Amino acid sequence: MSPAVALMLTREQAQAAVTQASAERDAIQANLLELDGSFGKRLLAGAALTGGSQQRWEGASAALVTLWDTFTAYSAVVDKAAEILAAPGRISAARLEEAGALLTGPSVRLARVARPLVQREITARGDEQLTLEATVRGMRAAFSDAAEVLTAAEAVWNEISDGLRLAGADLDQAARQVPGLGDAGLANLLAMAQQNLASLRDTLNHDPLALWDAGQVDTARLERLRRQAEAVTTRAGELATVRDDAERQIARAAAIVSAARQAWQDAAAAQQRAAAKVVAPDPERLPDIDALAARLQDLDQAKAAGRWTALASDLDLIVTEAAAAEAHCRDAEQAAAGLIGRRDELRGLLEAYRAKAAALGAAEDPALDAAYRQAEGLLWTAPADLDAAAAAVAGYQRAVLALRPQGRRA
Repeated sequence: MSPAVALMLTREQAQAAVTQASAERDAIQANLLELDGSFGKRLLAGAALTGGSQQRWEGASAALVTLWDTFTAYSAVVDKAAEILAAPGRISAARLEEAGALLTGPSVRLARVARPLVQREITARGDEQLTLEATVRGMRAAFSDAAEVLTAAEAVWNEISDGLRLAGADLDQAARQVPGLGDAGLANLLAMAQQNLASLRDTLNHDPLALWDAGQVDTARLERLRRQAEAVTTRAGELATVRDDAERQIARAAAIVSAARQAWQDAAAAQQRAAAKVVAPDPERLPDIDALAARLQDLDQAKAAGRWTALASDLDLIVTEAAAAEAHCRDAEQAAAGLIGRRDELRGLLEAYRAKAAALGAAEDPALDAAYRQAEGLLWTAPADLDAAAAAVAGYQRAVLALRPQGRRA
């Protein structure tokens, strides 16, 4: 490629070019200072890096040094051109040509690290000269590459460090509780979570860019750690609550079992009353409350032995089963009471239609009276056959509804 040729500029053109170059130089300097002082740079420069982060930081660090060297050379050219054009009075053609050459020609001299002979071209020199435009283009590319590394490191730190801090606080709390809970499985889960916490923390401190993937922070390991920490702390909290509140919770379980026993007694009494008064299929079998009551003793033994996991599990089972038993017994009591209620309902219906028959003047009708006596006998005999009684009442009901009112005599 042929070297760039400087353009001949008028003083006005040269002044406009140097004004633009100065403004661009100031913007570049501001961005370089911000990048150089960024948290991402401090993070990487102050860490003992390993792996891909070490390699990428070495490249970015070298790029920053080159950027500043390039900027220094570039800035000197801009300053020199500005100095020429700032001279008072008329500027000679030679000086104007010199300013034009600085602004548009290959005026920025950059030292380059010599390549090994096997990679060097025969015409290669130890330095190169670029125009201001080409220099800015090169700095822009180098700045973008370095900024990507530093920004990625900062994003990883911001995203992961807070999560690690919260997970660490949760696991520290669990670590204070687990030793006194007597649960080997929970202790193993805690140890595994602590190991994962330490591993992720080590990665963040020494190879943070390993947590950067496809332009965003890879939070998969952090999310798994959070789930582990939540599971451990939740379980430890539950067992600690059981341990610290064992007496009250055992008493609560005993009260629920007692309520189930009372419901069992009420249901059994209702089934006995129903069996004495109506003919019904075999009553529903009631749950074994005595077995539940016997298991209450196991709770005291688990408490005395410090077996908090077993105590928590047994408490949940006993409370759940006792509540279900109570509900079952209450349903059975209502079913038994419903049989007697059905008998009483049929009795009321029979009497209502007897009154209707009397109102129609058929109180002495032999056939109607026989139907009434049949239904009455079924309903007032213990135990009453409800199916037969219901059929008899229905027959009497139809007979009454078929009656016609008898006219009054004059």
